[in-house]
Amino acid sequence: MSKDLLQNKTLLEKQANTIRFLAADMVQKANSGHPGAPMGMADIVTILSNHLKLDPTNSSWLNRDRLVFSGGHASSMVYSLLHLWGFDVSVEDLKQFRQTNSKNSRTS
Repeated sequence: MSKDLLQNKTLLEKQANTIRFLAADMVQKANSGHPGAPMGMADIVTILSNHLKLDPTNSSWLNRDRLVFSGGHASSMVYSLLHLWGFDVSVEDLKQFRQTNSKNSRTS
């Protein structure tokens, strides 16, 4: 395996694992949610991320790609992705996952 390919594989694995850890921490702290989808889909969304057309500075860009996931089972993964992609979702927002009146609350 070439050095470039190995470095790229290592980076992709780190990205997928970051999604897994963020999602697991969010679900654990909230004592709510399902970690299964983020754990199982992290590799897929990591690869998919490299092919999406999006711009975190212009979320209403007409030609952006759109993804739809289950509102419950994959929500911690979606918020993790939004944070990693550079959208207005901070680490503090992730820590407040499913907490009343938070940016990512089910009741806000």
